[in-house]
Amino acid sequence: MQIELLSNNINIEKYLKELGVDSGGVAILASKATHHTIYIRELHVGGANILKQDALSIGADLAVPRGTVVAKTPYVDCILIATSRQLQTLSKKELLQPFGLKEVAKKFQDILKAKKPSTVEIMGVINANDDSFFAASRFKETGVIEAIQKMVEDGASIIDIGGVSSAPSSLYVDKDEELRRVRPIFEIIKKEKFYNKVKFSIDSSEPDVISCALKSGFEIVNDITGLANDAVSKLCASNGARAVIMHMQGIPQTMQDKPEYENILSDVYSFFQQRIIRAESLGVKDIVLDVGIGFGKTLEHNLMLIKHLEHFLTLGKPILIGASRKSMIDKISPSSVDDRLAGTLALHLEAIRNGASIIRAHDVKEHVQALKIQKALNAI
Repeated sequence: MQIELLSNNINIEKYLKELGVDSGGVAILASKATHHTIYIRELHVGGANILKQDALSIGADLAVPRGTVVAKTPYVDCILIATSRQLQTLSKKELLQPFGLKEVAKKFQDILKAKKPSTVEIMGVINANDDSFFAASRFKETGVIEAIQKMVEDGASIIDIGGVSSAPSSLYVDKDEELRRVRPIFEIIKKEKFYNKVKFSIDSSEPDVISCALKSGFEIVNDITGLANDAVSKLCASNGARAVIMHMQGIPQTMQDKPEYENILSDVYSFFQQRIIRAESLGVKDIVLDVGIGFGKTLEHNLMLIKHLEHFLTLGKPILIGASRKSMIDKISPSSVDDRLAGTLALHLEAIRNGASIIRAHDVKEHVQALKIQKALNAI
């Protein structure tokens, strides 16, 4: 006899099929192997006691504060620990219960529907400005052809081009200057028909710049203001462009001045809900979400967002992460911008494990290699 402890992070369906389990049993057992840890805030104490009993009755559990059973406080925070199978059962049971449990049940259903992506795209970065925080990403008209060709050869699916730095305390640039910087690159892309080889994204929130990019073959609008300007949404809608809604607290010039949140996960989630509703009402059909690593967040905020990225999958949109060479790495392991590739890969691989499907990175080749290794590991 041999007994082996397997990793929790395996393709359990593959193992069950190899074992010879029948097809119906594979689905049932796989749902029992997937665990969910769900933090519920400010649940009515009556609802907490009902959910606790229902969870225990099926083998799940609900962690609650002392005094919950005697209703010491009217509302409590709690943590549910359940398998997918148990969550399915609870989502049906709680639909019939009072004290806000119907809303809880619907959220359970959203969680069960959320799926991690099977593929990941790497978005390379080209900056047409002199003050981007990573000098190696800066390109002028001369050299941009080689830069694009290299990124394509290295495996980039998307190339993101911008003319204005959004690093903390960066200088304001008006739209005319921004357009002057990026227009020559647009013309090269259009002339060389590079849009037939790779998808292009415009990193801008200025309608005039975005319009020019879309006319040059760009397919994606990467807006750090999260579609704050309805004109940008309308441009995306009329051109059938994909829109990236990024979360940022404040503006680049002030965003790192003591950023504060009541709850980072819920606050960013609510922001996305509102912006998605607005964008879709204006005709935007293809939306990607970016939690905005480093944009008005402390180190802990950034780590929380990456660690719990799966929370945002319940919004039903792809997720983009861009932590490439950012200062959060320096706060953990003191290093210059040039020496943060290892930290970048660690953050991005964690984001992919937690549901990211697009990674914005300065180092395309290294990310493509890391993804291949991760994919090989996940297949085991």
